[in-house]
Formats: sequence, structure tokens, C-alpha cells
Amino acid sequence: RDLVRSRGLGDVYKSQGINAEYGLTETGRNSRTIQFVLAGLGNPGEKYALNRHNIGFMVVDSLAVTYHFPPFKVKFSAAMSEGVIGAHKVLLCKPMTYMNLSGQPVGDLIRFYKIPCANVYVVHDDLDLEPGQIKVKRGGGSGGHNGLKSLDQHIGKDYWRVRLGIGHPGRSSAHKDGVADYVLNNFSKQDEEWLTRLLSVISDEADSLFGSEPGVWLTRIAQNLRLP
Repeated sequence: RDLVRSRGLGDVYKSQGINAEYGLTETGRNSRTIQFVLAGLGNPGEKYALNRHNIGFMVVDSLAVTYHFPPFKVKFSAAMSEGVIGAHKVLLCKPMTYMNLSGQPVGDLIRFYKIPCANVYVVHDDLDLEPGQIKVKRGGGSGGHNGLKSLDQHIGKDYWRVRLGIGHPGRSSAHKDGVADYVLNNFSKQDEEWLTRLLSVISDEADSLFGSEPGVWLTRIAQNLRLP
């Protein structure tokens, strides 16, 4: 079963009006009342859509479908859409500059909309966490993640990092050279069940992420993941 279609994301690119080649469209709406920005990190284009490195994009697409966001539009080299999650006006964005240059479009967006760095949430893959494990923290280092390095350079470090575990190919010297191949390969068939469930629960509980202590959100995520 196709991984994206198993979450109902197979038609996301059509329903959101996203061009299959570039991952974006020029339609959308503008607003000055945005409270939070949630940026998912990844690489644009169908070639990368199911890569482990693109789990941040997958979360953004899942949220856009669940909360009926309007079609994505292009602004400051990011695919973006404004909508409401619970009681919060949220800007979803996916930098279209490729992972290593993610910081510039996010920085341009938050400066344009005058969003404080403390109201920015960045969702990204994390090799140091077990598959499906989630951690949230504000500030800190990049952990060697090139997308975070770029963000730190362009917006500082005072943003929220939503770390989603994808596992590690191995920490011996024999495996170190395989990290890039690992993150730029698709999730395996064995990953499908936990990934599909994780995307669903993150979307269902997204409202409690914004403006509250991350422990509240993580507790609700954990409770829902344990349910049959």
C-alpha cells in the first residue's frame, strides 16, 4: 500500500493545488492576524516526497488536509497556507529552497508577518530518536541537522523544535557514510504503520501544541498513540 495514500495524502497535492514538479501554486489568501508559524522541513518535488528527511513536509500536508487549509501559494520561496487550527490562526509553510537553505524563507516570512521567534514551530526529522519518538524543545543546538543550522543563522535559536524520530542506520564507522543515503531514502514498508498513525495523531492533537507547555501536547500524543 502506498505510504502517502495510506494517510489519505496521496491526493494532497491535487487538493491543495500544488504543482507536482515544484510543490507549490500561486493561489491563496493573505492575512495579518497570524499568531503562529509551523514550518515543516524537507526537500521539494515528487522525487523526495516519501523520504525520511521529508517527514516535516508530511506533517504540514497532513495538517493542511485535516484542518481544511486553502491551497498553498508561493511567498518568499516557501509554499505557504493560512488557516485555523483550534483557536489559533496558523501559517503552515514548507521552504522550497531545499533542506540546507531552509532558514531564509522562514526568516523572510516571520519578518513580513511580524511573528516572534518564540511563536515559530519547526518540524523536522531526527536521527537520534527512535522511529516515531517525539521531543519538543525551545532553543538549543542543531544536532548536525543542516536545516536547523540554516534556521539558526537566519532567525536565531529561540524557536520551537518538534523533533520526530526516524531512527539511525548505525553508529559504527561503517555506517556513518550511509546517513545521507538513509535520510534521502523512502520510509520502509515496516515504517508505514507507525508513520501513518503518528501523522494522524499529530494532526488530531495539533491545537494543544500552540501557546501551551509542550508537555501537555506530548502527553496527549502519547495517550492517543497507545489507544488501539
